[in-house]
Amino acid sequence: MSFMQTALRGIAAAALIAGTGTVAMAQEVTLKLHQFLPAQASVPKQILDVWADKVEADSDGRIKIDRYPSMQLGGRPPELVDQVIDGVADIVWTVTGYTPGRFPSSEAFEMPFVMTNGEDTSRAYWQYVEKNMLDTEFADLKMLGVWVHGPGLIHSKDPITSVADLNGVKLRAPTRVTNKMFTDMGATTVGMPVPAVPEALSKGVIDATVIPWEVTTALKVSELVGNHTTWPNNALYTTTFIWAMNKDKYAALPDDLKKVIDDNSGEEFSAFAGKTMQAADQQGFDFAKERGNNIIDLNEDQIAEWKAAAAPIEAWWVEEVTKAGLDGQALLDEAKALIQENTK
Repeated sequence: MSFMQTALRGIAAAALIAGTGTVAMAQEVTLKLHQFLPAQASVPKQILDVWADKVEADSDGRIKIDRYPSMQLGGRPPELVDQVIDGVADIVWTVTGYTPGRFPSSEAFEMPFVMTNGEDTSRAYWQYVEKNMLDTEFADLKMLGVWVHGPGLIHSKDPITSVADLNGVKLRAPTRVTNKMFTDMGATTVGMPVPAVPEALSKGVIDATVIPWEVTTALKVSELVGNHTTWPNNALYTTTFIWAMNKDKYAALPDDLKKVIDDNSGEEFSAFAGKTMQAADQQGFDFAKERGNNIIDLNEDQIAEWKAAAAPIEAWWVEEVTKAGLDGQALLDEAKALIQENTK
């Protein structure tokens, strides 16, 4: 049974109990959930709220989750990891790349043209994290889930078809890997959290951005640019996300409530999140198409040019993380193998 099926069943059961007048146990703990997107964006609405609602239902109301979108607890998106470690927030969703160099092993999943689809790649990512990161880079966090978005693409004011079209383009990229890749391709890369993209586009700070379709509607990107470059049946890049809880807050829960958290977290939830995030791409694509924006679907020869230009990034990354004491080639090989093993 998928995470979504169990979520709907659990929430329906809770509603039935409430409707019959059964008295639920008193609330025991309130958890503060903090993240950087507006509440109506697809990830908060279709993934984070689904998880939170199911945890509340499965706990018979003993766990209450207060949701704080758009950084309402203060700070900036790159501070979310430390906020959950320090207890400012109890649960956070964030981009690993917002803290460059802090979670280098996760970057193996951000290599160009490596991911297949959101669901299977996210499942592989969780398996990889369990083996390589829970006791190392994620040791200060109680990990609830990890996932990736669907195939990333370029949204730009001027059309971008060839690699040469990037020359001189001020382009926002989300991670250390993508910043390096696009810089090497000739763009002037500008790093910033995704909520800053609309203002940066409107003020001319950037000419283009790389994000998946799913977040373009919440950020109104298709109203700020007229061109969208896609790599059909290929993924120019993807971004890794983490869904994490404060370790002390988790440890303080009674065992039955820990089980509620654990039963709703892990591999199945990660796969659900990746699948759901990619499914939300359709809405962003449809909106851009309805506006009459220029959607550029690259052909096989054009894609081959981009693959050749992006290929050196893997060797660069392996060298970089190996210097930091990791076996970069082994991690990259393992990530690729897990993605292929899990791809249906």
